[in-house]
Amino acid sequence: MEQRLANSWNMTVNEKNFIETALLSDLRVDGRRPFDYRRLTIKFGREDGSSEVQLGQTHVMGFVTAQLVQPYKDRPNEGSLAIYTEFSPMADSSFETGRPGESAVELGRIIDRGLRESRAIDTESLCVLAGKLVWSIRIDLHILDNGGNLVDAANIAALAALLTFRRPECSLGGEDGQELTVHPPEVREPLPLIVHHLPIAVTFAFFTADTVVVIDPSHSEEAIMKGRMTVTLNTNGDICAIQKGGGVGVMHNVVMQCLRVASVKSADITTKIKEAVESYNTEKAYRKVKRHPSSAGGQTER
Repeated sequence: MEQRLANSWNMTVNEKNFIETALLSDLRVDGRRPFDYRRLTIKFGREDGSSEVQLGQTHVMGFVTAQLVQPYKDRPNEGSLAIYTEFSPMADSSFETGRPGESAVELGRIIDRGLRESRAIDTESLCVLAGKLVWSIRIDLHILDNGGNLVDAANIAALAALLTFRRPECSLGGEDGQELTVHPPEVREPLPLIVHHLPIAVTFAFFTADTVVVIDPSHSEEAIMKGRMTVTLNTNGDICAIQKGGGVGVMHNVVMQCLRVASVKSADITTKIKEAVESYNTEKAYRKVKRHPSSAGGQTER
């Protein structure tokens, strides 16, 4: 079954013709050039492991949690990573409550493939007791507003949340060395995940097989696009995953052009994510100092 590409927003013939005519002249209805991204904003919640990403009119929130579980039998020394998506009808009238639709499943698979197959997260470091206990990391992605290109926005939200998440530190003791103690954050500082690299998803929309291609399609552009390709790659130039949807064929030279553009855009997005995380960590450290002032700083002058 061909995956659903466009949203169900009903556009008039005149609206479609206007967008298509503008694209043929390398113009977009929102004023961007073909390979321009919309404005990206990354914010964080008060708790570790929560992020809020806005890409143009697209709004996504990400939350990361962890729990101790038994490992898979074929990987007794590795933790696990799972991604869940929630498409609210408030974000788009085409989304339905209850069972995840095609779009939700496809979105989760694209992000999961980029993270898992590239081994961006060190799952071996999540092992607590080989063959018995490992950390299972869960990423929940909530779509709050669908302004187009949900994949890229959700991928950024997932990465930002992973970089700020902290899991409790564990230790083994007892006579047999198998007694597990999970230390609260007041006793021992929680540990960050080991992230080897950031797989950045960059999505292109195709309107013809040869020339008309744009990056970061908007909601209206998705309604008339003939095909889509998401390239997931890191700043080292490693291609982590490629997802192609739609029936339109794409020429080899167009694909290579998209890869070159995606390499540049992934570096820019990586920089923005790291700067946002660094700012969050600085603010968090400042709040911690204010809550626990030193004895000298806490004394009042007489």
